[in-house]
Amino acid sequence: MNNYRNISKLLSLVLRHNPRKIGIELDKNGWADVAELITAVKSKGHGYLTLDILKEVVHTNDKQRFAFNEGFTKIRANQGHSISVDVELKETTPPNVLYHGTATRFIEAIREDGLRPQSRLYVHLSADEETAVEVGRRHGSPVVLIVKAAEMQAAGHKFYLAENGVWLTETVEPKYIKEESYGQLF
Repeated sequence: MNNYRNISKLLSLVLRHNPRKIGIELDKNGWADVAELITAVKSKGHGYLTLDILKEVVHTNDKQRFAFNEGFTKIRANQGHSISVDVELKETTPPNVLYHGTATRFIEAIREDGLRPQSRLYVHLSADEETAVEVGRRHGSPVVLIVKAAEMQAAGHKFYLAENGVWLTETVEPKYIKEESYGQLF
């Protein structure tokens, strides 16, 4: 596994969803011990991994999904967890609107139920339409939903900004979804 993309995918699986897959534990804040991670990856037959390779994967990850502590002794995913961890997000004031990329096949359910985190801890929102279109494309024919973030916050909803620029909130009720823009228009 010398391919950085494969390592990144393994890190996403292990640090966001299933650390036991390779036999490690995360602490309450989602941190994994780097030495244990490297040893576990090697011992489970997932290829060769060193601290330098891990640093390069974290540094070059286009979505900035991962972070090290100051001493490079711990690593964690910035957001996107399906397991209960506290990545120490601080409540932040969002811009007036945020964007959510999804696929056309989910629109009817969203109109009825709003945005739910599904298997994750939070709904993921983008600060710009272009990023939301790319997110939507991963799921099919893209649709960008415009979320009235300032209005939601005024009503008591909390927003968090992950280290990689992804906005997070627990749910978005249908009344806060302003309109839809289809990805093919961009």
